[in-house]
Amino acid sequence: MKKGDDLELEISRYGYEGKGISKIHKRLIKPDSPTDADSDLPNYVVFVNGSYPGDRVNAKIKKIKNSYSEAKLISVIKPSEFRVQPRCKYFGTCGGCKQQDLNYEMQIAYKQQQVKDAFEHIGNLTEFEIEDILPSENIFFYRNKMEFSFADKRWLTVEELNTDEIADKNFALGLHIPRIFDKVLDIDECFLQSEISNKILNFTRDFFKKKDTSIYSTKTHTGYLRNLVIRQSQHTDDLMVNIVTSIEDDELMNDYSRELLGELPQITTIINNINLKKASVAIGDYEKIIYGSGVIYDKIGDSKFRISANSFFQTNTLQAENLYKTALNFAEFNGNEIVYDLYSGAGTIAIFISNNVQKVSGFESVETSLNDANENAQINHVENVEFIRADLYKSFLPIVEKKKVQIPDVIIIDPPRSGMHKNTVADVVKLSPKKLVYVSCNPASQVRDIRMMVDNGYKLIKIRPIDMFPHTFHIENVALLIKG
Repeated sequence: MKKGDDLELEISRYGYEGKGISKIHKRLIKPDSPTDADSDLPNYVVFVNGSYPGDRVNAKIKKIKNSYSEAKLISVIKPSEFRVQPRCKYFGTCGGCKQQDLNYEMQIAYKQQQVKDAFEHIGNLTEFEIEDILPSENIFFYRNKMEFSFADKRWLTVEELNTDEIADKNFALGLHIPRIFDKVLDIDECFLQSEISNKILNFTRDFFKKKDTSIYSTKTHTGYLRNLVIRQSQHTDDLMVNIVTSIEDDELMNDYSRELLGELPQITTIINNINLKKASVAIGDYEKIIYGSGVIYDKIGDSKFRISANSFFQTNTLQAENLYKTALNFAEFNGNEIVYDLYSGAGTIAIFISNNVQKVSGFESVETSLNDANENAQINHVENVEFIRADLYKSFLPIVEKKKVQIPDVIIIDPPRSGMHKNTVADVVKLSPKKLVYVSCNPASQVRDIRMMVDNGYKLIKIRPIDMFPHTFHIENVALLIKG
């Protein structure tokens, strides 16, 4: 077997990040192996992106390593019984949904197994309980935020490439193709947020195309339009439209706002974020409020939260409540605990648990998130929480000592996908709380961090996966550790 070869494979398992697994005899890799040694040759693993257990597929070998290969799916010869017809016409091209053609019950079953495998095989962790995964009530239209990109190069589908005339190939508003950074798939419908978000998407495209508005280029670093971000509340009628641009143009933005509101009066606020950086991020260096208050509000449980254009808020609002309830149940507070909330963001976890503990200190590095957190505490009349600015890529213990923050009984941790910095792990171990509740959107980095904590005196008691992102291979997981 060599790179570029086509193989017919039976997919027997499902691997991390949504890759089907086929095991073949190693003789195919080393055909000169002696016959009498066949029984000692282990099965060789081939990962096939886009395949599922039960599939028989044709796949092309893209990469060969000593213990595994990676292959690209060419065709499905015989489909798994768990395959379904995807709802979205862009599925397979757009990178937003990876598993929309897989029965949802099997999606969550595979996610549960992947979390279990990560803890047992990557972390070498055993003797812990794994509770049943909590599925999402809504598997479509569940996101409260969608981030679309403008591009001056439109990704062309196979059908479009086979036509003689291609319209509007220099203007796109939609989603990036995986690993393609300079082109965007122009879409007119997405099933992840809401019907009204699709109307905003299409109006925005038509408006700026009609105005012949320039699009920011990552090569020349010139042009105006960068991103469209739509944030929508699940428990209120609030709806935010945020246009990210490279410079200010008040006249154009006012025209856009006026016409958009005339078409869709349900919108409650319109914002223009101005991103002066070269980096392709949908966050501005500063913002201008074009219409409304510049913020929206949503609820998790009984708590109400202020959400600004750039603040972090759990993407699946309805499932976020189940996530926080799981963390609360794992902690088993008695009402007297001092709690630290690391990576506290807009204060959602701290405020959610505040009625169950004596005091919560939230630690966060982003100033706008701290502002939102303090505002949220006031909105909810919560007086037993405080939010402290701290760089969690360095030791935060000097801040604890300087501000004389009480030593915690429990620490709740909810870091970004990359997980915790080793310095922060060391700080947590040194503080030595009785319990740790670790919430993560990336079980691989979570396992890495928990392994370090276990090596320093903690015992992993239980975990529970929670599906916040149907049709993707992403999964949240809550873990409980106690001091040994």
